[in-house]
Amino acid sequence: MNTRLLMVMHVKVGPLLTIGGVPHGIRRTAPLGSGTFEGPRLRGTIVTGVSADWQLLRSDGVLEMDLRFVLRTDDDALISMSSFGMRHGPPEVIAAMGRGETVDPATYYFRTMPRFETAHPAYSFLNRLITVATGDRRPEGPIYTVYEVL
Repeated sequence: MNTRLLMVMHVKVGPLLTIGGVPHGIRRTAPLGSGTFEGPRLRGTIVTGVSADWQLLRSDGVLEMDLRFVLRTDDDALISMSSFGMRHGPPEVIAAMGRGETVDPATYYFRTMPRFETAHPAYSFLNRLITVATGDRRPEGPIYTVYEVL
């Protein structure tokens, strides 16, 4: 399988809100604040106030992520991005991330599957892409490297 870089996203995450124990784990959510994205064919910022990460921390230690972003390109196009993903790893690595430490992304699994929707003609190619992303959880927020599958 061949891939090509679509963009790199730097995301700031707001305070985590823990909803609590639900039937399949612990539900929590976090607002996705300011952030940027840049790639060969698009660049811009994350729209604050409407972007969030709905998480489910499962009993097996896997964190499921349901991410919803609104992206605004530098030429003012709006793009909806949704992404389902998972993050897991050795307990000591996950604990270090929980303490706000920088951890080598090679020591844990962090992948998502972004999908895009837009009405803007210059970015309509996004409506037809399959993409995958790798994540790197930093203390200030995650970095997603998004690849289109060719």
